[in-house]
Amino acid sequence: MQVPIVPDDQVELAVEMFRMLADGTRIRLLWALSDAELSVGELAEALGKPAPAVSQHLAKLRMARMVRTRRKGTHVFYRVENDHVAGLVRDAIHNAEHASDGIPAHHRAAAGSSVTPMSAEGAQ
Repeated sequence: MQVPIVPDDQVELAVEMFRMLADGTRIRLLWALSDAELSVGELAEALGKPAPAVSQHLAKLRMARMVRTRRKGTHVFYRVENDHVAGLVRDAIHNAEHASDGIPAHHRAAAGSSVTPMSAEGAQ
């Protein structure tokens, strides 16, 4: 049986993506951006973090090609780079929910209760 081998350059990029995800603030940022385009100020307020700290995390995510920007006047708006990034974060959160006790939030949401991204995981 032939085992498919992933090229080294793709493996290195995947490792870098997981490094970027090894930070709670960056997970929360990507979660918030998975359904919306937001400014640094909006993200800082949602996460309860100082804007300069949020901006530094966003710069790292941008360098890792996980978010992209759009400028409108003096404001810069961020969004996830693509659906794969949003899916990666969503799957990680959903997997973490399964590892804890009780009914995972995404199953409750599917059953009809309203769970918003920021309230479901809590912005600590």
